[in-house]
Amino acid sequence: MTATTHSSDIETGSPLFWRATLALCLGSYTIFANLYLTQPLLPMLAQDFNVSALEAGWSFTVSTLTLGLSLLVYGPLSDAIGRKWLMILSIGGTSLITLLLSQTQDYGTLLWLRGAQGFLMGGLPAIAIAYMGDEFSKKALMVAVGIYISGNTLGGISGRLIGGFVGDWLGWSDAFLAMTLVSVVCLTAFALLLPNSRQFKAKPLHPVAMGRDLLGHLRNPLLLTAYLIGGFNFFIFINQYSYITFVLADTPYNLPASLLGMLFLTYLTGTIGSAFSGKIAQYAPQPLVIALGIGVLILGSLVTLSSGLWAIIAGFLLNSFGFFLAHSSASSWVSRAAPHARASANSLYLVFYYLGASCGGFYLDPFWQWAGWHGIVVGSLLVLSCTLLSALWLYQQDKRPLQFS
Repeated sequence: MTATTHSSDIETGSPLFWRATLALCLGSYTIFANLYLTQPLLPMLAQDFNVSALEAGWSFTVSTLTLGLSLLVYGPLSDAIGRKWLMILSIGGTSLITLLLSQTQDYGTLLWLRGAQGFLMGGLPAIAIAYMGDEFSKKALMVAVGIYISGNTLGGISGRLIGGFVGDWLGWSDAFLAMTLVSVVCLTAFALLLPNSRQFKAKPLHPVAMGRDLLGHLRNPLLLTAYLIGGFNFFIFINQYSYITFVLADTPYNLPASLLGMLFLTYLTGTIGSAFSGKIAQYAPQPLVIALGIGVLILGSLVTLSSGLWAIIAGFLLNSFGFFLAHSSASSWVSRAAPHARASANSLYLVFYYLGASCGGFYLDPFWQWAGWHGIVVGSLLVLSCTLLSALWLYQQDKRPLQFS
């Protein structure tokens, strides 16, 4: 069965396609640069505020937790009142909180602000793919989602580089101030570039109907499997980065925050994986592409068991490519597979995704206490084996055609 294409859909390669895709990439870049800003600063925050590695990690996980929960609000809300202005509010609120964080000297206040910021961050990721689903043709959607998620990876890289280099040079508070300036520039460009919605059809904001939509998605075994795959993959992937910063900050590596930030250049392979996921999915079923990505993530985790710094970097290059290949494919698959209320379906995927990021540190910490980095890899393989089997099951159950028009 071929999906319907409207004459007013944005097609691949058109000027509107590139305007909209660039705008959404800039928005994504801004959100994720702010989200990941603290990750290379974790050893510095632990020292300055006299907290443990797990407690320092809360400056990241509290944001991912509230971001995930906020998606339950933004997705249905955007189905009712529209897309663009909610995304502008999300980026603007995130920028304001970053400015406030630059003035904070109490760790408790920092955590409260990061929690509030996470809630504001949720608006763009909850809505962006739904906007593309409304406005783009099916073929353009598959390409645009991969490019958009590459904006996530570039934002993650930049946030960590800004955090690492500015933090090492001027201190963690000035890293927040530098990020504020970057965010304001990106917000302005986003508002000017993104075309207004042309295909959006509002749904009345009925809480009962919203609950029914969400419950319907959760009762769909294929969608639920994709949600669990995305959540548990991120559960492992992002928290591996948090723990490896403590490995590399300690002997024998003794890397400063600036060089810890450089580790996140390994995300560049994730940018490649995301950008090509849509093209690969035109030749192979998306559940198999998801499984391929998880397999690469497992391989990369095993490579990091070597004690050599370059082997660890190589392992994370593989991890990033595999993870983002799987994530891009799963996110795009959910957008196609949801029978109704696309924004709600995508929001639920991201709820699982970010709740996974928030909980992974608590799961991995006993493995860290038990055997250090080797324990982290053991804990990772236990979870990734399950997500790999789930992706193969999804392939067996889903028989969607490869060709879209």
